[in-house]
Amino acid sequence: MLDYKDLDLWKASRKLVNSIYRITKLFPSYESFGLTLQLRRCAVSIPSNIAEGIGRNHTKDTVQFLFVARGSLFELETQIYIASDLDYIINDDLSCILDEIEICKKLLNGFIGYHQHKLKTENSKDGV
Repeated sequence: MLDYKDLDLWKASRKLVNSIYRITKLFPSYESFGLTLQLRRCAVSIPSNIAEGIGRNHTKDTVQFLFVARGSLFELETQIYIASDLDYIINDDLSCILDEIEICKKLLNGFIGYHQHKLKTENSKDGV
């Protein structure tokens, strides 16, 4: 069984979580239960869903959870832009976070593609 902790994707998404927590510490205190909480939940959802998908140990389930992680990644990206629009994030931090998001997108899309191909292969062997 594949160990999710060895995946570059999982490691990159954890790095992204740490970055989100670092920048949201600087947000106004009145955002504690608003944008700060939402950003953190989205970020944590990404590596969590990657791990859960791998833990299911069935390709179809893995693909489903990878798509959930991808949705959270896109949601996070949108919220980062909103935080920037509100001047909660300085341009240097915005650029770094967007770079990390882009890395995660590329890794995640590649991983999804790999598992979708694997699923097609499994289905053709089963006559589906």
